Amino acid sequence: MVTHIVFFKLKDRSPEAIQATAQVLKNMEGKISVLKHIEVGIDELRQERSYDIALTTRFDSFEDLQTYDNHPIHVEVKAHMKQVLDGTSICVDYQS
Repeated sequence: MVTHIVFFKLKDRSPEAIQATAQVLKNMEGKISVLKHIEVGIDELRQERSYDIALTTRFDSFEDLQTYDNHPIHVEVKAHMKQVLDGTSICVDYQS
């Protein structure tokens, strides 16, 4: 199993904007066959160093992670994220 975790900090950090973007991420569930697990978390402490959203996804292999990365639905999500992000996201990918 491969776990892919991404943290996002948004330009608009209002609760409504964060919730809308979290829903964009959640909408991938059940639509990409190689995506075995998805969890979207919204930061609750809202500290200066905090990121707004955490995305945790799981795949059977790194090849499946690559398939996900190029899947048309995920490509649309990445386009949305480029518009709303304040800078870049950070991620960690590891065997789990």
